[in-house]
Amino acid sequence: MRIRYALLAAIAACAPVFSGAQDPGLARTPPMGWNSWNHFATKIDDATVRAQADAMVSSGMRDAGYTYINIDDGWEKGRDAQGNIVPNEKFPDMKALADYVHSRGLKLGIYSSPGPKTCAGYEGTYQHEVQDARSYAQWGIDYLKYDWCSAEKVPELAADMQGTYRKMADALRQSGRPIVLSLCQYGHQNVWRWGAMVGGNLWRTTGDIEDNYRSMAYIGFGQNGLENFAGPGHWNDPDMLEVGNGGMTTDEYRTHMSLWAILAAPLLAGNDLSNMDAATRELLTNREVIAVDQDPLGRQGHRVWQEGPLEIWLKPLQDGSSAVGLFNRGYTESEIKLPFSLMGIGGKANVRDLWQHKDLGELPGELNAHVPRHGVVMLRLRP
Repeated sequence: MRIRYALLAAIAACAPVFSGAQDPGLARTPPMGWNSWNHFATKIDDATVRAQADAMVSSGMRDAGYTYINIDDGWEKGRDAQGNIVPNEKFPDMKALADYVHSRGLKLGIYSSPGPKTCAGYEGTYQHEVQDARSYAQWGIDYLKYDWCSAEKVPELAADMQGTYRKMADALRQSGRPIVLSLCQYGHQNVWRWGAMVGGNLWRTTGDIEDNYRSMAYIGFGQNGLENFAGPGHWNDPDMLEVGNGGMTTDEYRTHMSLWAILAAPLLAGNDLSNMDAATRELLTNREVIAVDQDPLGRQGHRVWQEGPLEIWLKPLQDGSSAVGLFNRGYTESEIKLPFSLMGIGGKANVRDLWQHKDLGELPGELNAHVPRHGVVMLRLRP
């Protein structure tokens, strides 16, 4: 087992690296934080962002590892006489907002598009890449979500998606401030094959997630096969978390959180942090599950077994243990049998239930678990 995991570590160390456009120290584990879009859409302003930062601290999310407070679409007004990007009246002083977020021990993210307009019709970055990157750096921005949107309608951009993203990565590097670059172009052109090479720290692999089980499951379970393209500094992004927005059951949200952790996906909460119940807080701050997502080996998990709606997923961890998800995509509770041989374990294993925070002891050869409909049992196995 030790030889096997040493080999995996070596493979991770040889994973694709940046072209030099970005700081290689950025996003060594999947980014964690919050994004405004899923709950607030364009109804976002300075006061709301500050409230989310405060709630991230008071809820314990910051201490659990969440770092970024990311403003999505809707902050832009236009450009001044010199061509500098100007926030709208909802954001009177972006630098002051960044200073406030930083004072809370957090980082601030922002949003734009390489096209002339954003998805919601606000001012984009087209032909102002260096200028906008400089403005972000001056404000104190730490993260940029760069959404394809209207770029598709500009012939020279549409003809060279990779070059378009590389241009912004280079501009961010030239700004002198380390800024995480999130490529948001919905998995077009097999972005996982080239995202890191153009300076991306993460890249969307799918269309937008919705707050329902069907959307979440389609996106999350559809990530199987992309595991070889993720690693420290460059991550597959199956979109933001919907946990706490009300469209799924607790079991379904637990599946959402577990699957994203096994996928080594960015954990970007999308709910209203200032108004979440205890169940949502517990789901988002489970440190044992977060530790799986943030494991420094940086291996994305994959499916190792499936029978109808029942699936078993495995994520190797740096210490030689394995995170395992037993998922039931069916409509009734079902039993799943986990033979430890699927994990490469020939004999006994020490097993811990990560949602129950409970050691199940040293078990001989296999484990049987009852998994609720649309639910999960998430385990950590040590040979």
